[in-house]
Amino acid sequence: MNYKSGKLSWPLVVSLLTMIVFPLAVQAEKQLPNILIILADDMGWADPGVFGSEIETPNIDQFAKEGVRFTDFYTNPMCTPTRVTLMSGLDHHVAGAGSMTLFTAPNQQGKPGYEGWLLPEFKTLGDVMQEAGYETYVTGKWDLGRFPELIPRARGFDRDFVMLDSHGSHYNMTNLYADNPKLVFTEDGKYLSRLPDDYYSSKTFTDKMISFIDDGRKSGKPFFAFLSYQAPHDPHHVDEPWRSMYQGVYDKGWTYFHRQRFQTQKEEGLLPDGVELAERYWYLPDSEILSPVVRATVGRHMELYAGMMTNMDYHIGRLVQFLKDIGEYDNTIIVFFGDNGPEGNNTFEAITAPGLANNIFRARNWSEEHHINVLGTPNSYPEYGAGWAQVSTTPFYGHKSYPSEGGIRNSLIVKMPGSELADGSIRGDFMHVSDIMPTLTELTGQEFPNGKATGKSWLGIFKDPDSQVRSEDDWVGWEIMGAMALRKGNWKILNNWRPYGTGEWQLYNLENDWAERHDLAKERPELLKELVALYENEFMPDNNIILPNRAVSESLWNTMPVRFPQYDNYPPGMYRKQYIPPADMIAEPKE
Repeated sequence: MNYKSGKLSWPLVVSLLTMIVFPLAVQAEKQLPNILIILADDMGWADPGVFGSEIETPNIDQFAKEGVRFTDFYTNPMCTPTRVTLMSGLDHHVAGAGSMTLFTAPNQQGKPGYEGWLLPEFKTLGDVMQEAGYETYVTGKWDLGRFPELIPRARGFDRDFVMLDSHGSHYNMTNLYADNPKLVFTEDGKYLSRLPDDYYSSKTFTDKMISFIDDGRKSGKPFFAFLSYQAPHDPHHVDEPWRSMYQGVYDKGWTYFHRQRFQTQKEEGLLPDGVELAERYWYLPDSEILSPVVRATVGRHMELYAGMMTNMDYHIGRLVQFLKDIGEYDNTIIVFFGDNGPEGNNTFEAITAPGLANNIFRARNWSEEHHINVLGTPNSYPEYGAGWAQVSTTPFYGHKSYPSEGGIRNSLIVKMPGSELADGSIRGDFMHVSDIMPTLTELTGQEFPNGKATGKSWLGIFKDPDSQVRSEDDWVGWEIMGAMALRKGNWKILNNWRPYGTGEWQLYNLENDWAERHDLAKERPELLKELVALYENEFMPDNNIILPNRAVSESLWNTMPVRFPQYDNYPPGMYRKQYIPPADMIAEPKE
């Protein structure tokens, strides 16, 4: 104070304002919640423990105890399309990934929306969270483009350590293709010449995320973290002790676990009354009739998959403990889900078939498959196949690449500080991955940046448990490689490739037909006509759908076994047991 004038001097006023206002600004920023999105790769709806699985996932399960499980959450049928929608809030046909680059049809090539990556004109979650005052971090599988203008540093992320490709080794830079032999990684905007010592995907992605959050604490800003695991995508690589953790567990076969998970889901209250278990794929044997040695051999592949899930959960636990140690866990929104259904197509077998250049590449780089005990090590390429994929999607039908429920419905867990929803509750709101961008823009007081939002914000249900994310009039559509679907309310139309479908539109009531066993197209022709018109006249033109003139599925009807309905214990002769007479009627022969 200037005692002569009785007024504060200007230098002192500025100093006092700086002392008062700056800490308040930092405090205001810190009151915003941190946001952590954890994405699993090719994980089925039924794979986390809290969704009916026997796989040990205690840290994921804890999210459910402290948050909410959502049973009607949808993604897109494949990984790049889901990631494009997650990052942009747009349908993937609009934002640049109308198809996977591996499968783009001749009439789609060169067309806008079918480039195979997230187009640079659209803002990402990284961009909008930066603009909201967040530190932004991403580690893991990127799969949104490899050019300099498409990598995380150019898309709104302050820090990054990512694999730009869609899949490959979990231990090194080995890719799957002779003409594309090396995986590409970036760290903080630079392309890496090699990987860190002791690299393993889930471990290193977690290590890097922890270091980014720790380094960013000095900024005083909240963080937005996208931890995009490569697990449990094939190849099913995993370290000990997880590699041997489930040894012998899956010798009972996929039929046993398909039924067991279904029973657990009913007991846990995850399924509405009347839901049936999906029929077994027509081209798979009932594992009950397989010999013990065959069941043990195919079971080894599921052992590795389960080990990867538990290993991923272990590393999630390390991140959670770090957040608790620095006092940020309680102020962190956590969103956990998988990017699509599990991989049941054995794609690696197809792209490395004998006679192809890729087959020679496989022999040189992925040849350690000669003994069951070598599976899961760096130079092996284990895939678990359709039998176990159907276990992962219990109770649904279908898997990755199909818009059947098993290919697009995934387990979602949200832990939301300050939520009005009861901890540990289960909800059946109709939700979609496109909702995440509008949810976060509303949370941070921003407008949706990419034109008209098709997704719906989730904030309403966390404030008012009586509200719903979507009404009976809201709908979502899907298309991938010519397979089509649309859900409006509880009604779904599906047009899948033959023989996975009929090649014609089918109609299902998802109120209790989650397994898509009862086609109602003939019983409700007017409803079918209405929904097909909605698909063709609104979804397709509004979302840049170009149906392919070629598809990898086009010969399946001719090369796969003829499809017939599957029934338990049919044919009965395969299940006939030894007859044992009553003990008191057994006698030795008379001499």
